[in-house]
Amino acid sequence: QVQLVESGGGLVQAGGTLRLSCAASGRTFSMTDMGWFRRAPGKEREFVARIRWRGGTADYADFVKGRFSISRDYAKNTVYLQMNSLKPEDTAVYYCSAGISTPTMDFWGQGTQVTVSS
Repeated sequence: QVQLVESGGGLVQAGGTLRLSCAASGRTFSMTDMGWFRRAPGKEREFVARIRWRGGTADYADFVKGRFSISRDYAKNTVYLQMNSLKPEDTAVYYCSAGISTPTMDFWGQGTQVTVSS
């Protein structure tokens, strides 16, 4: 099992920045990927970004390319999501995820609220 704890959400004005963090614990040696998803009110959960845990290769949803950046600190078992140029439509609960067999995500955090005001 892998446990995930997110932090860093909050309220920000449009155009602002936030950085989300997600600390992993447990069987982290088995992780192949970590990522971020989000669920906006009344919408389905959607993919935001993911990073290969060992190689560091990153993938992004088209709607965040050029604005968000995912990174990881291998020694701290932590993944980050730097969010710049935030828009009101980025308002959502952001969930950290981890997988032990690409591309499946097997473990999920409880989520952190991000609210972007116009």
